[in-house]
Amino acid sequence: MADRPRVLFATAEAHPLEKTGGLGDVSGALPPALAELGVDVRLLIPAYSGLLKAIEGQPLGPPFRVLTGVPEARLHRGTLPGTRVPVYALECGPLYEREGGPYVRRDGRDWSDNPIRFGVLSKVAAMLGTQPNPAGWEPQVVHCNDWPIGLAPAYLAHHPRAQARTLMCVHNMEFQGNYGAELMPILDLPWSAFDVYGLEFYGRLSFLKAGLYYADHISTVSPTYAREIQTPQLGSGLQGLLADRAGCLTGILNGIDTDVWNPETDPHLAANYCAEKKSLKAKAHNKRALQERLGLAQAPQLPLLGMVSRLTYQKGVDLVLALARDPGAPLMQLAVLGSGEKSYEAAWRELARSAPGRIGVMIGYDEPLAHLIEAGSDIFLMPSRFEPCGLNQMYSMRYGTPPIVRSTGGLADSVVDASGAALGERRATGVVFEEPSIGALRVAVQRAVHLHHAPEQWLRLQLAGMRGDFSWHASAMRYQELYESLVGRKPEALAAGR
Repeated sequence: MADRPRVLFATAEAHPLEKTGGLGDVSGALPPALAELGVDVRLLIPAYSGLLKAIEGQPLGPPFRVLTGVPEARLHRGTLPGTRVPVYALECGPLYEREGGPYVRRDGRDWSDNPIRFGVLSKVAAMLGTQPNPAGWEPQVVHCNDWPIGLAPAYLAHHPRAQARTLMCVHNMEFQGNYGAELMPILDLPWSAFDVYGLEFYGRLSFLKAGLYYADHISTVSPTYAREIQTPQLGSGLQGLLADRAGCLTGILNGIDTDVWNPETDPHLAANYCAEKKSLKAKAHNKRALQERLGLAQAPQLPLLGMVSRLTYQKGVDLVLALARDPGAPLMQLAVLGSGEKSYEAAWRELARSAPGRIGVMIGYDEPLAHLIEAGSDIFLMPSRFEPCGLNQMYSMRYGTPPIVRSTGGLADSVVDASGAALGERRATGVVFEEPSIGALRVAVQRAVHLHHAPEQWLRLQLAGMRGDFSWHASAMRYQELYESLVGRKPEALAAGR
């Protein structure tokens, strides 16, 4: 395995150590999948409260200075729980050991010193990619995840002893880490980098733009999203840079944890089942359990549509609300779990009160209920306006719950529409619609309900989805190939792509 690439996977969150969303899921699942292929992959993550105990961390060496005026930091080495993946935890108590989330306070406001907190994380990622470094292990590639690690490629590009190549992975273009230019000297960045051909973005310092501009290669979480972010609609102002770097931009669809999300063994279900016609009958037990949990009428003949989502405009929540109020919509029940914008939370609570037995809502997050919605629903809803990758559509297909999705990002890449040809060829796995409108969603729901009332066609949809391969293995192989390409690429070729 000596010829396998050495990769530092730098991230602000990783399940089960810290998670706020999809980035945490990816960071907790992709490195173990890479390690199974023989990649020497090691995680770098801040030592949030309780994290050192979780990884059974031991100090790697003495404290060291990262930025002037910032308390000294220290690296600890441990292991990602349940795996053999080494973890470097960056200890700096004043920056990371706080009550609240990794990015926000308990009241939901951003930590005011986030640029310092993630500037330190980015610089340590870059330090590990130079000679000598505090870990005594030299990665060939620093895999930078989203804006919190965006400055690492810039630090390495301006370091005379930089050794590692850099991969900038974008999970969501909307989160950019844009701050005032006065932070340049505080973050130990040269003013020469504050340029349109650098990290300057409309007069501000942009962590994400720094990563996109200086990285040797860029990846994102689905092939369709890689194309979409080169357009004004989804490029978030950086579409020109991404289009210029299109030759160094790769879209790799995320996978899911098929051990955690497995209807045959899931402990959160009322009854387990697998991708066989006889076994699938057990889904009815989960439907009854879900109806009971959310106070829905025990109506087995009514299609039950489930949604587990952040309650935001991006996720198309307004479209589902309009559908629920639409007298022309098919007869159905709705099971909704999520939290987000307060206006949407209030609207869903009011709808549940006005339609008892038909609409069941839980505001917040409940892991067992999320699993039960995937298994107990007949149909899953994901009408996102944009979706870099999405995971719930993969969960729902694995659980024999065909999804209704809008044709965007990873939804378009993972769900095959139930057209006549795809159904006949047993490739269809869900219903896909184009326009983000209530009319288009209504038609998609009507199509899905019609198929649901045709048992043989519905079974084809269910089995095709359940037999799909959504594991991390295929994605990890693509990343391994990308790392090997970066390690083998000549410096002049890398510079030409920038």
